[in-house]
Amino acid sequence: MQRILVTGGAGFLGSHLCDRLLDAGHDVLCVDNFFTGSKRNIAHRLEHPYFELMRHDVTFPLHVEVDRIFNLACPASPVHYQHDPVQTTKTSVHGAINMLGLAKRLKARILQASTSEVYGDPEVHPQTEDYWGRVNPIGLRSCYDEGKRCAETLFFDYHRQHGLDIKVVRIFNTYGPRMHPNDGRVVSNFIVQALRGEDITIYGDGQQTRSFCYVDDLVEAMLRMMDTRAGFTGPVNIGNPGEFTMLALAEKVLALVGGRSKLVFRPLPSDDPKQRQPDIALAKSELGWEPKVALEDGLRETIAYFRRTLELA
Repeated sequence: MQRILVTGGAGFLGSHLCDRLLDAGHDVLCVDNFFTGSKRNIAHRLEHPYFELMRHDVTFPLHVEVDRIFNLACPASPVHYQHDPVQTTKTSVHGAINMLGLAKRLKARILQASTSEVYGDPEVHPQTEDYWGRVNPIGLRSCYDEGKRCAETLFFDYHRQHGLDIKVVRIFNTYGPRMHPNDGRVVSNFIVQALRGEDITIYGDGQQTRSFCYVDDLVEAMLRMMDTRAGFTGPVNIGNPGEFTMLALAEKVLALVGGRSKLVFRPLPSDDPKQRQPDIALAKSELGWEPKVALEDGLRETIAYFRRTLELA
């Protein structure tokens, strides 16, 4: 049994990670300020003898005793991270500094949940870990993109300067149960609109692509990364290399949900990447990992979750 801190532990990804860690027999401290996280996501664990929930904002120092740290704290959807862009940057940067300081004091291994957004609107396709990216530093999405890039810088400087045991993963589009229904991400948008019988909103011409990884596959990769040999830092791309256009995704969702929703087209948002697909060769070789859940199967589980959630609302 290890004592493991998960920041952002009541969020979409964090809550699934907490589940896996508890099921593996670990003692889990879940930290969240509930800006985008929800107690509903971890309510089924509150009575677990080795689960502890703490309301805390990682932009402030945290004084706890743990063996390992998963740093997931940060709003991850455009709707939420653009709501308070200064706070988003502070969460990525100050949060990283505080968690790295804690890891340094404890000599603990720490994993940073970075993002495919560090690649910006890429000129290289698919994206490999040695690509430096094409990011607008002053755009509407910069608070998240540049915040995460700076967090990676801090992680590697702590590693070089202090010998800190770090792991960095770059997470590509992930979906599944416990997504926030109003997070503005394409999978949740399409599903919620279809379930409500509303028009499906397509931005641009719908030919921009994304790659969708089911949450169970993603969490498995994070756990494997945390257990890699000392000295292997990453960054490692984690995502599903299967590439789909927004039109193809909308058609899949409509076929699974049914109903009479129509497709409507809106202007493309600022700095929205036209292509996003991970090269996962490094994850395959170093983690022995590749995604297993097909998009259609994952969508069925996600639709069932949203159907229940909307009925309760």
